[in-house]
Amino acid sequence: MEVPAHLRYSRDHEWLAVEGERATVGITDFAQRELGDIVYVELPAVGKAVTAGEALGTVESVKAVSDIYAPVSGTVIEVNTVLSDHPETVNRDPYGEGWICRLRMSNGAEIEQLLDAAAYRALVGS
Repeated sequence: MEVPAHLRYSRDHEWLAVEGERATVGITDFAQRELGDIVYVELPAVGKAVTAGEALGTVESVKAVSDIYAPVSGTVIEVNTVLSDHPETVNRDPYGEGWICRLRMSNGAEIEQLLDAAAYRALVGS
């Protein structure tokens, strides 16, 4: 299982890559493996304001439908439209081309509430 060291992680299995006040959100390698083959991704609307812990959208697999939660508060500024036609991209490349959305963070201090790679590995037991 891949857990990149430069990312932050939520206990709900989302990852966050921070660049200034912008943050890219996706689901972790652990999450996509647990879900199995992803067949649909419901993306949030650009312009939507979200609070940390609030559902951004959903991921549907052959096994289940799971919510995607905002790891931090902010406004959705971009979504990965590739996932509309190719949801399996999340399985193939969860930390790259399989990103879900980008946020303009409203409270950068929330990043400190997220897990680093070592803590996330401990959470998922690897």
